[in-house]
Amino acid sequence: MGHREILEALTGILAGFFAAMLSINIVVTALPVIVHHLGGDQIQYSWVLTGTLLANAATTPIWGKLADLVDKKRLIQLTLLIFIAGSVVAGAAPDMNWLIAGRVIQGIGVGGLGALSMAIMGAIIAPRERGRYAGYMGAVMATATAAGPLLGGLIVDTIGWRWTFWVGVPLAVLAMVVIAKTLRIVHVGRPVHIDWWGATVLALATCLLLVWVSFAGNPVYFAWLSWQSAAFLGSVVALAVLFLWLESRSVEPVMNLRIFRNRTTVLAIVASVSVAVLMFSLPAYLGLYFQNGRGLEPTQSGLLTLPLILGNLIGSVTTGQLITRYGRWKPYLVAGSVVAVAATAWLGLVDATTSYWLIGTKLLLVGLGLGMVIQNVVLAVQNTVTVMEIGASSAAVTFFRTVGGAIGNSVLGSLMAIQLLGAGTPGQVADTYANGSGALFALAAVIALPAVFAVSAIREVPLRRTV
Repeated sequence: MGHREILEALTGILAGFFAAMLSINIVVTALPVIVHHLGGDQIQYSWVLTGTLLANAATTPIWGKLADLVDKKRLIQLTLLIFIAGSVVAGAAPDMNWLIAGRVIQGIGVGGLGALSMAIMGAIIAPRERGRYAGYMGAVMATATAAGPLLGGLIVDTIGWRWTFWVGVPLAVLAMVVIAKTLRIVHVGRPVHIDWWGATVLALATCLLLVWVSFAGNPVYFAWLSWQSAAFLGSVVALAVLFLWLESRSVEPVMNLRIFRNRTTVLAIVASVSVAVLMFSLPAYLGLYFQNGRGLEPTQSGLLTLPLILGNLIGSVTTGQLITRYGRWKPYLVAGSVVAVAATAWLGLVDATTSYWLIGTKLLLVGLGLGMVIQNVVLAVQNTVTVMEIGASSAAVTFFRTVGGAIGNSVLGSLMAIQLLGAGTPGQVADTYANGSGALFALAAVIALPAVFAVSAIREVPLRRTV
């Protein structure tokens, strides 16, 4: 496919990808209103977010493996249909149980769209040219992730919370039409053997892990050091051992263990897990800081995250163009990870009196660093595997990034819950959010620090000029 044809097909892919990424964070500012309207409780509040992450993480490797076995064009259209169905159900939900069910269906579609978007790019674009297009995808991911809270606040304040779920449906429909007309991808037929046992065990292990990190450390549920934690962790370890045994004997493993012998893949996974806390958690906890700590409205809170979006756009698009032009990618990974971690540590100094302009400067730098890293680690992995392994290897990075983001989000939430224990009055609660959020951002910087060492240790392999 030529550059123009690729751009036409990529328009459809990125439209669907944007809708999927937007759905993850758009409810952050709308959720208090939604839960109040539907009469939900704190547990259901948590599961509106957790349900999507669970379904996303658990199904991503399965979609990635299917991408290596089945026609990618049909698969991505299927994931769009699933996403649309979940969005419609969630938006029309008469109660919290239906809402959570819709979010789980959405999560299945999101997992597929994330895995298949990268797999299709890997199948139609040579690595040397992929940097440019990876920059576009990184910009879309960053914009959707950071813009979600802003758009959610605007929708709640204007046309009603149900449209936070329905807003992505027209985009997904448009994506299906564009993909049907423009995407031409050659599918090489091969015997299809789906490792259902491995997929089931992986999904169970992932669900238990994310349920554990979502509830552990929260005073409402149980402590990190408790019999409940021991039971969860023991079950996860047992399922992980069973999964490794099944995959070592499967004809077509859902997650080929050979990819973990690849040094670049392992280091890219470490980097993705580490920086995921910045990508998934910062928008949510910035919202709490601005709204609960500084007393701003949801729309105002969302507007103050715009520097994060701008930085992401600049970092993603600029580095993508430079990688395509010069063929070097490691310097941008190292520089981006250093900037993102350092700027997040600087963000850890915020309190109730910090200037919004200063916060904006810090967020701009965090976004710039993230934009240089997020998609380019996937590019580094795709450059070292065969075209038949692109789907599984890309999905592995995405899977661990999602799990890492969920774990980081839970750890930060536990720290905030501990800080709130002594806050008895509304004034004390607001003071805790205003002056205690800095500790969360500082911890996020510590969690993201291993990414600097991981990308520094990756051996730079020249980008191939062929698929």
